[in-house]
Amino acid sequence: MPVISMFYGIIIRMYFLDNQHHDVPHIHARYAEFEASLGIDDGEILAGDLPRKQLRLVQAWMELHRDELMADWQLAVAGEMPYRIDPL
Repeated sequence: MPVISMFYGIIIRMYFLDNQHHDVPHIHARYAEFEASLGIDDGEILAGDLPRKQLRLVQAWMELHRDELMADWQLAVAGEMPYRIDPL
């Protein structure tokens, strides 16, 4: 599972061939012992949990990089390596 970005102790990953798990384009964010899957389209949590402050940081980052995230999603579901995306 490639790391596509890291900032403020948050690690953002995108799994290969992960288009059936939540049935929507999404990322996985980890902070300390917390982990959540967030939809790329709206930034809402699909599964898991993040502290409020870190959730807001991830959502702000997603808003800035939505087009890049969708391009990476297409690569990842095709089994190809997604590109790194600049941190906040």
